[in-house]
Amino acid sequence: MKSKRVAITLIAMGLTTLLIGCAYKRPPWIATECVEGPFTKAGAVKDEAQCANRSAESFPGADEDYFKDMDYGISQDPQKVVATLEPFVPGISRVPQEAVKAIVRGRNNWIVWTGGDDKFWDHLNINSQGSFDLLKVLSNHPHLMKNPGYSRDNRWYWFGLVNEPCFRKNVDAQGNPLGRADRFGLYLDVRDPNCARDPFENEEKYPGVKIGARGKTVPIGSYYGYASGIVGLRLFPNPDFDEAAKKRWDPERYYTDPSYYNDANLVKPYRVGMSCGFCHVGPNPSNPPKDPENPQWANLNSNPGAQYFWFDRIFAYEADKNSFAYQFLSTNRPGALDTSLISTDYMNNPRSMNGVYNLGARMKNALRSGREQLTGDELNNKQFNDYREISSESPLRRFFEKSGAVFTPRVLKDGADSVGALGAFNRVFVNIGLFSEEWLQHINPLIGGKPFTPFPIATANKNSSYWRATENQTLDTSLFFLAASRPDYLAEAPGGQRHLTADAATLKRGKEVFAENCAGCHSSKLPEKAVKFFPNNGCVGSDYLSCWNQYWNWTKTDEFRQEMKEIVLKEDFLADNYLSTELRVPVTLLETNICASLATNALKGDTWDNFSSTSYKELPSVGSALIHHPVTREPRSYPMPDGGRGYIRPPSLASLWSSAPFLLNNTLGKFYPSGAVEDRMKSFYSGIEQLLWPEKRYCDQEDLYAGGYYAEKNYGDQERTSCESRTYVTRSGKEVPGIIDRTWARSWLLIPEGYLPWYVRLPIHDGVLNLGPIPEGTPVSLLSNLDLEKRGGEVKTLLKTLKGHLGDLIAAKVTPDRITDAELRKVYSDLVDPLLGVSKCPDFVVNRGHYFGTDYLPGDEGRRGLGDSDKRALIEFLKTM
Repeated sequence: MKSKRVAITLIAMGLTTLLIGCAYKRPPWIATECVEGPFTKAGAVKDEAQCANRSAESFPGADEDYFKDMDYGISQDPQKVVATLEPFVPGISRVPQEAVKAIVRGRNNWIVWTGGDDKFWDHLNINSQGSFDLLKVLSNHPHLMKNPGYSRDNRWYWFGLVNEPCFRKNVDAQGNPLGRADRFGLYLDVRDPNCARDPFENEEKYPGVKIGARGKTVPIGSYYGYASGIVGLRLFPNPDFDEAAKKRWDPERYYTDPSYYNDANLVKPYRVGMSCGFCHVGPNPSNPPKDPENPQWANLNSNPGAQYFWFDRIFAYEADKNSFAYQFLSTNRPGALDTSLISTDYMNNPRSMNGVYNLGARMKNALRSGREQLTGDELNNKQFNDYREISSESPLRRFFEKSGAVFTPRVLKDGADSVGALGAFNRVFVNIGLFSEEWLQHINPLIGGKPFTPFPIATANKNSSYWRATENQTLDTSLFFLAASRPDYLAEAPGGQRHLTADAATLKRGKEVFAENCAGCHSSKLPEKAVKFFPNNGCVGSDYLSCWNQYWNWTKTDEFRQEMKEIVLKEDFLADNYLSTELRVPVTLLETNICASLATNALKGDTWDNFSSTSYKELPSVGSALIHHPVTREPRSYPMPDGGRGYIRPPSLASLWSSAPFLLNNTLGKFYPSGAVEDRMKSFYSGIEQLLWPEKRYCDQEDLYAGGYYAEKNYGDQERTSCESRTYVTRSGKEVPGIIDRTWARSWLLIPEGYLPWYVRLPIHDGVLNLGPIPEGTPVSLLSNLDLEKRGGEVKTLLKTLKGHLGDLIAAKVTPDRITDAELRKVYSDLVDPLLGVSKCPDFVVNRGHYFGTDYLPGDEGRRGLGDSDKRALIEFLKTM
């Protein structure tokens, strides 16, 4: 890496300011009858359902077992269902059919319930300046098939999205795609006539919300919408599609004419709703489809997470490498996304999709060490105690106490979701757009630029029928996952036995190594003494770091190692084991990229204030973290704040063989796209070797991708032979290779003319305002992590430096081809340090950390590195999980 390779042009520096000040930002249209009082403001808006006088009870959960073949056919085995639920719902074994009905409703909630969020995603199409368009993602138009090159035929490999069984492309006799007359000419998938009708489209049983143009120019439909051809996306008639919009609508121009489809005032006939299943349903690792483009329901599970999901291509469907926005989104690896992208916290924070495994064991673990204190508005979260279906004898009532204590799993990577399992479920629906009428009064989506305020549960209870209906259904969703979140075992997968050892001595040694080096974070079965280090079932709050340090020091003792080995060597060790303690681990110990632990949305007074506990908000600082300058690689000490930040909860190791690449941002190991067992194992082996042999880690983002299909980024199988000048010092003093996400082509900020307000008068080229160029090799987070709420001397320094580059800006803009990327980086090299001064997270190396079991741990950790034979034995045991 050349020393000047991380600079940025002045015009790129103005990216966020221009987005805030110039780009078209239309607030979500809300009918006057849906607003209490003269102004649209927080607390005064109702969702469309409540505005149409629909009660929460008018949205009962669907009871058809349409997905019966999914999830190992769990709903077809009543005895297995009651066996898993009986410990939590005593007596349910006496009524097995009622148990099955409950989990069926819960799974339907997960896969097809969208709670009115179609309004939000339609709005986001406008606020993303047209780059995000789910109707285009769903389509098979020849223009899209040519550029960027996708349709249903390659939807899995291009988007990583799951094609819904019983659908096909709508084509003529020659195989040419056709627009659907019953969908206003849109080139959407059509249902296979050999399949039964989607039961959720039954508008008599599940009547949609009659509002606006519904029932006039468009049908009312069902409150589950229409199946779209992609699992997790549902089509809803657009209530804004009135006579004027219908008269203007031209489906061919929608696909082919930028001056038409980039008009912020264009109203489309359908809105697209998103269920939780969109980001969580995936191929069953143990029973994968023969062709990932054409799965059957039996090949799909509800819980592994969308491990192959290309967020950049979905959120910027044109996949234009010349767009800085697309390159920014490309830092989200397949299967990872920044869940704070919408309610931005000014940090680029891609995180892997959470799999939902062994929920029963996870809940039991929460009773031992998951106690958190709720106060104030945090107490408005639903708890199991609030449901009459939960009897007084049920252990589920133990997860909340009248004092406000809740015993909770910690769902988000930083452990911020800390108000109970039901609160975690319900918050997800808001984060994908439920009651966006209220949510958007508290945030400025994607861009920020103003202080955010908490989404108030009390207001949702008052003004959102969709919210209350969701709360009514998520109890069943919890029961579903208690019954249906078993791990996926390599031993059961086609060809899986070839990857497993039959040598008992090797496995025994692997278990011993795991007990001594891994179990302190990655087992919910621990010696009895472990809970004593966390008094009051968790010690969460201002004293937590002291409790953690005492526990961590104890895990290094012979006492812990011996007792832990006895536990791990038992035949039933993996049974009912969540394979994580869910204790919050200081990121200073992990040495992973600190940005995920610095997320601010759950802090006191921020967006998710109501969904994080007071105990979380009182967590102490973890001290100072080691980070690196993005140009000089100089190690620096970064003081970590308190108030909840600075911690990461260990992930479960359930089904570890199927979930590579590793680390919380999917940066350890090479990505292979098919989902087949052999490809999963290729990813596993490359990822686990980089975990245990850090010197093997990649130093270039190109190396993370298998070749062939992804050549448009010049990512391929050929790995770099040298990482000279791309290594970074660890706390041990040794250096390891590391990746900094950089732009991989010259790019611009592209804003279509139709999204610019009338008062912007800047030169437009081919209907697009392009601001730049941004040179290839620019560290993406140098720009994306700018803290727009920061004030003070750092901002003045940055502005002063920018002012000195006005002439360079004009020259680069007028004659961009006369200056190379290397020259641009050199010209603006003096901007790097001022940019770091206003960065909310100045940590750039994305694949660093987690050096346990290696000799890259600092000496004061008191843990020896493993020999190669022990590492190999450990790998053999990990494959059995």
